[in-house]
Amino acid sequence: MIESYNAGSRNIEELFEELLKLSRNLSAEQQRHVRENISEEELVIFDILTRPAPELSAAERAEVKKVARDLLNRLKQLLVLNWRQESTARSQLKLTIEDRLDTGLPRAYDKPLYAQKCSALFEHIFESYPERDAGVYATAV
Repeated sequence: MIESYNAGSRNIEELFEELLKLSRNLSAEQQRHVRENISEEELVIFDILTRPAPELSAAERAEVKKVARDLLNRLKQLLVLNWRQESTARSQLKLTIEDRLDTGLPRAYDKPLYAQKCSALFEHIFESYPERDAGVYATAV
């Protein structure tokens, strides 16, 4: 948007309107966890499990939300001091993810998709929770 404005192909009013539209969309996305009735942390896990595939019914989406909520609670209990450096802790985390997804996800998840979701979820946890109680979702006091 800025580049097109700087290049002279847009006037300030057009740019302002586009920025307002973007702002409204961000606010809607930021409030999506409220509409989905899950926390922001759970929403990220839910999105990893449901985007871009598979297509799910409303009942299946509810199952995945339950899995996301339960899995997040279990994973937080496994995040010990220096868990990223401890191979045992990382292995336990991976096994917990695989076990919970294997038992909780609907049949719409075939083996390759299940493996992809397990990997993506572990990567998310690894990147987002460097230490116990020190994740990207921790609230500042």
